Formats: sequence, C-alpha cells, structure tokens
Amino acid sequence: MSVGVLLVTHEGVGGALAAAAKGVMCNLSLTVGVFEVPWQIGDREHHATALRLAVRQLDQGEGVLVLADIFGATPFNMACENNPGCVEIRVAGLNLPMLLRVLNYPEKNLRELAEAARDGGRAGVVLDA
Repeated sequence: MSVGVLLVTHEGVGGALAAAAKGVMCNLSLTVGVFEVPWQIGDREHHATALRLAVRQLDQGEGVLVLADIFGATPFNMACENNPGCVEIRVAGLNLPMLLRVLNYPEKNLRELAEAARDGGRAGVVLDA
C-alpha cells in the first residue's frame, strides 16, 4: 500500500503537470489522480461529489495527499469542504518540482510526503540574480 496523490487544480493545470511528471520520470512511483475544476463551475454539488469519489478511489489505506494549485481558490476550497472521511492532507502552491519531490519518495507516509511536497515546492522556486 502507498499514499495516493490527487492534483486538485483549475481546468488544464493538473493534467499538464501529471503529464510533465510522467515525461520526466517515465513511471510514476505513486498513484496520481487529477481533479480539475472548470473555470465556469456551474453545478458545484456535482463537482463536489466527483471530488469526494476521486479521493476515495485513490485511498489505498495510507491516505491521500491533495496537492492544490492555489491556496484559497475554488479547487483548494472544494478539497477542504469535501473530505470524504479518508485521511488526507492538503498542500497548496502546486508546481512541478513539488510533484516530482513527492514522487521521488514513495516509501514516505502521508505526513512526510506533505512535508516533502512543501519543501520541494519551495526549493523549486529560485531567483537567479
């Protein structure tokens, strides 16, 4: 068993990041799901139900790490509001270095992966003067 990873993002972001990670790593070491929230959300309850289902499907008994693109934006808020009862931790500020860091440590537990995500995201932002 391992931790599942769910990218909860605005439309077009999560799928692109998952594809980029697969291109870099060839084989993903953890199960990665993508849940993209449409720009014009429409029926919010329909999407909330789909989000809860996505989390449940990724939970293999070790929990689900939810990586959201923007803290406080609709995808992040929906992830916070729609906890299906699985153990999950949410991290915002998703970027490719964050995702790659998570995928490089499949043996870590949920809390350790959340910390790796935070650290990888920060380390991937550099100002080259």
